[in-house]
Amino acid sequence: MTIADQKSSSDGKVWGFFKRPFRPSGNTTVTTSSTSSSHNAPQHGNGPQGDGSNPSATNSVSSVARSLLPTRRRLKLDPHNKLYFPCEPGKQVRSAIRIKNTSKSYVAFKFQTTAPKSCFMRPPGAILSPGESIIATVFKFVEVPENNEKLVDQKSRVKFKIMSLKVKGAMDYVPELFDELKDQVAIEQILRVVFLDPERSTPAMEKLKRQLADADAALEERKKPPEDAGPKIIGEGLVIDEWKERRERYLARQQVEGVDSA
Repeated sequence: MTIADQKSSSDGKVWGFFKRPFRPSGNTTVTTSSTSSSHNAPQHGNGPQGDGSNPSATNSVSSVARSLLPTRRRLKLDPHNKLYFPCEPGKQVRSAIRIKNTSKSYVAFKFQTTAPKSCFMRPPGAILSPGESIIATVFKFVEVPENNEKLVDQKSRVKFKIMSLKVKGAMDYVPELFDELKDQVAIEQILRVVFLDPERSTPAMEKLKRQLADADAALEERKKPPEDAGPKIIGEGLVIDEWKERRERYLARQQVEGVDSA
């Protein structure tokens, strides 16, 4: 064989080797599989998917749980869920309800009714200190029923609602408080109207009479003028003018000084 033939055959073997498809070795295969497995493995870093928790889902669950809890009452009402009125068609009648602040903070309350043209409250709202109570009077005009129906046996559609609002401290009551802080307003109770026969002596009717008497007494007490620092009453009705008393003391002191100087 000539030298040219040997070169051609050797060149063919060399190019044939590079023409073969590339086959990775065993070590390369292991490295690739381990790398792919590391990419598919879950990441346990500090990212939002690391611990598998979802903050938005947690917040939504907690808000739902809070909504299912019973609302904590700030006020104690007596009667609890009804307003009793004497059944006197064609007249304006009264009811009374005692409202007490049972919380540890100042609380404002407000009345609302489904019949503002025929009902009004006195006072319509107020601010109560912790432990303070008040008797509110509710006025209602009783319309004459059709076909001489008895209102005592019927359910009235008129309802009242008492709302409460926690305030920072003692302040003057203004209804706009409930509009400015409407997100913090709580519905304490919805009161249903119940008519009583004024000619029948029932426990509910007797209790209503006592509460109305207490409400009238409290109103008269609020009408009294505040005590002034006027003349003082000492002993059995003896009235002493403070300025006159000071002048008498001054004159007595002058007389003593005059005697000493003489």
